Amino acid sequence: MNLVREKTCVICKTAFGCGNPSETIKCWCNELPPIFSLDQITDCLCPKCLKEATIKKIDAYVKTITPENSLNNKVKDLPKTNHLVEDIDYYLEEGNYVFTKWFHLKRGACCGNGCRHCPY
Repeated sequence: MNLVREKTCVICKTAFGCGNPSETIKCWCNELPPIFSLDQITDCLCPKCLKEATIKKIDAYVKTITPENSLNNKVKDLPKTNHLVEDIDYYLEEGNYVFTKWFHLKRGACCGNGCRHCPY
């Protein structure tokens, strides 16, 4: 049973597939953090635009986090995922993974390794 629908991104007008390519695989948008409704956006976004909107929303949120309020952040309560998303959970620097403040907030506590972007 093929549940993929052809959609058009409301931002860039690019056509993309939306839905499950099979009954056992979730939609591609489930690969990104389920963090928010898209304010005034009323329909689906293409993968590129949704990732950009997600990154902007995450960046705005993590700017509000200080060591004093980091333990009470909302991020640690989001549904857990088994994968990392480049430019959201980490970025590459000279071939090394550098974990973002968002990644550390999802963990919910300091690991004690002196990470560059540790919010705790």
